[in-house]
Amino acid sequence: MEPRPTIRLDKWLFFARFFKTRGLSAKLVTAGGVRVNGVRVSKPSASVGVGDTLTFAQGRAIRVVEVRELGTRRGPAPEAQALYADHSPPVPPRPEAAPRPGARPTKKDRRDMNAQGLGRTLE
Repeated sequence: MEPRPTIRLDKWLFFARFFKTRGLSAKLVTAGGVRVNGVRVSKPSASVGVGDTLTFAQGRAIRVVEVRELGTRRGPAPEAQALYADHSPPVPPRPEAAPRPGARPTKKDRRDMNAQGLGRTLE
């Protein structure tokens, strides 16, 4: 029986263009931020192969991807997207920014206050 072909985890994340540099992908793995098939991995040299499921945070999103191919280089985006199948949940919308109390009113805010009779008058 032949051994299953694998690649280093940090290398695959870099090839699949999830991170801009291999060092950034290695840093995430070292911090324990990646799970391979549900098991937390803390070594960038951990092996991944076709069929493995990776779960990690990228920005505000949680990414769940299935390895489809190993890849041999960091190619263009269409080539990188062929390396995985994305099963990520949708990204939650950002909450609306509430106006800061005590902040200076904008020009529109001043016009609205004047229309309501709340603004300063120049009498």
